[in-house]
Amino acid sequence: MDKSLAKARIEELRRILEYNSRLYYEKDAPEISDFEYDMMFRELGDLEREFPEFDSPTSITKRVGGRALDKFEKYTHTVQMGSLTDVFSYVELDDFPTRTDTLLGHEGEYSIEPKIDGLSVSLTYENGVFVRGATRGDGMVGEDVTENLRTIRSIQLKLNENIAHLVVRGEVYMPRAVFTAINEAREEAGMPLFANPRNAAAGSLRQLDSKICASRRLEIFVFNLQEGSLYLDGRASATHEETLRRLEELGFTVLPHQKILKGKEAIHAHINFLGESRPELSFDMDGAVVKINVLAERVKIGEGTGVPKWAVAYKYPPEEKETRLLGVDIQVGRTGVLTPIASLAPVHLAGTTVSRATLHNQNYIEERDIRIGDIVIVRKAGEIIPEILRSVPEKRDGSETRFAMPKLCPSCSHEVVRDESGDGAAMRCINPACPAQKARGIIHYASKGAMNIEGLGPSMVELLLENGKITSVIDLYHLRVEDISDLDRMGEKSAQNLVDAIEASKSRGLERLLYAFGIRQVGEVAAEQIAMRMGTLEKCFDATFDDYANMNDIGEITATNLVEFFSNPESRALADALAEVGVLTEAVKKPTSAKLEGLTFVLTGTLPTMTRDEASDIIKANGGKTSSSVSKKTSYVLAGEEAGSKLTKAKSLGVPVIDEAAFLKMVEG
Repeated sequence: MDKSLAKARIEELRRILEYNSRLYYEKDAPEISDFEYDMMFRELGDLEREFPEFDSPTSITKRVGGRALDKFEKYTHTVQMGSLTDVFSYVELDDFPTRTDTLLGHEGEYSIEPKIDGLSVSLTYENGVFVRGATRGDGMVGEDVTENLRTIRSIQLKLNENIAHLVVRGEVYMPRAVFTAINEAREEAGMPLFANPRNAAAGSLRQLDSKICASRRLEIFVFNLQEGSLYLDGRASATHEETLRRLEELGFTVLPHQKILKGKEAIHAHINFLGESRPELSFDMDGAVVKINVLAERVKIGEGTGVPKWAVAYKYPPEEKETRLLGVDIQVGRTGVLTPIASLAPVHLAGTTVSRATLHNQNYIEERDIRIGDIVIVRKAGEIIPEILRSVPEKRDGSETRFAMPKLCPSCSHEVVRDESGDGAAMRCINPACPAQKARGIIHYASKGAMNIEGLGPSMVELLLENGKITSVIDLYHLRVEDISDLDRMGEKSAQNLVDAIEASKSRGLERLLYAFGIRQVGEVAAEQIAMRMGTLEKCFDATFDDYANMNDIGEITATNLVEFFSNPESRALADALAEVGVLTEAVKKPTSAKLEGLTFVLTGTLPTMTRDEASDIIKANGGKTSSSVSKKTSYVLAGEEAGSKLTKAKSLGVPVIDEAAFLKMVEG
């Protein structure tokens, strides 16, 4: 093909593909089949490689991801990307228009719009072409994530008009349907699940390999003009509303359900409408933003320190829904604890359909007078974990029945006993051969925080057990490719990957191994501390109650559990067998100094040059501790960009907040 024909065909393919991509992703109304689309996409890619002189950074082929980066470069915003002041009640909210109307001298116009629960970014265009995208960071300095943003289909690579210079702000998010599909695939593969769509979006946007980001199918809503002029017919936009309509004309996907209103009652009504609409939306929102519409009035109201005075964010309280308790199932955990699980009439709650929720124990059920057949109030703790708050006795019809914990284990029919080590509320199966405990023990052993055996998730463990391939964790290390390649959903390649992952787990070290054992009340933090203090598994067997009880944050109950575990002959047999197959029984992480001894750190947000796990390793290597929650006992909060509620709580408690640079100085010093 000569160059003139190639150029014409490339331009034609780009036009057809862009058109059909928009139909598919924005209107759900494709005009060509997936096969036709894929064939044209492949043809375009081939032509761009054959005729590189016609390649373009705005080509749709750039959305599949390019080269992997070594790190993200820093980017300084020319206009600060401030955060918003949060309010949590209409009383607090009403203070905002009262104050601004007084300053303006008249009743102001306000834009009410959804507060998308995602990740804030800036997009820069030169001569109508997308040239750079960056995260918000601390408001002034973010990270250049241009290559990853190119993969988002709702980001215009080329505007509908040739605007000389334009910077807009938007919110990157993961659609709920995509989040559900990705988590289902990760669970099937034995990978850790994303906690919520926001965390999934943030993690995806910070992948150094843009192909991974492309596979996560992120989207964006643009909601603000940061820099540049949007002149139309010789007139600049005078209001925020005009700005949004102009951005739409240029091809941006702007915030939906945005309205311009006056008066507190009208503002309340639309916020209520948005809140009631949350279950039907394709994205997560955690509040509503109220901002002055007239741009000149924003200038008059002014800015605070990193916070505009002309806008606030109303945060919705946790969503609660009524549904019916259909029954109670019993789940047997890896330590033998029997947990009642509520089976619910499906209800849409905080972005997902909920049909099951934990009831914790018999005491929890009795304290709330929860009965089978009751109408109950359900919410998600932290917008993640479904829980039953209470029953609604006034809606009973007399058919409801009380629930009682079984006297026999539903998995092995062994008699259960009351666990007196805690508050006495838990019932436990003490049969070491209980099938349910065995399966959950192996699942825990292979989990990310333990031996991190990728591909060995719950379904794979069940498959191996059902087919007699394994009976214990030791059997994992004797599996061969030919033993498992003929199983359902397996093949030689998948079998080889699993065998390789099991082999790689041998080098995790004592820290992971202690947690993998599933010793009661020994979590990841305690396991690391014990490993760093003891150094070898053999010393753990020799340690006394006092040796364990004298460690920081190891209480008497945990020390008792440790001594009981290591005095059990079965534990000795397991340790010997693991050592025999080559599992490392020595600590990998060892203290290098005592510079941070006695200090407790809480980590939040995204750090510039290291992950939170890496920062945590540095803290522990220097004698410090990490915690997941902020309290008055917290020494420092190490905060990165997009820090959330932990940063807010630290400020309210007066806990010192440091950034990565200050943290590294502490370590170096």
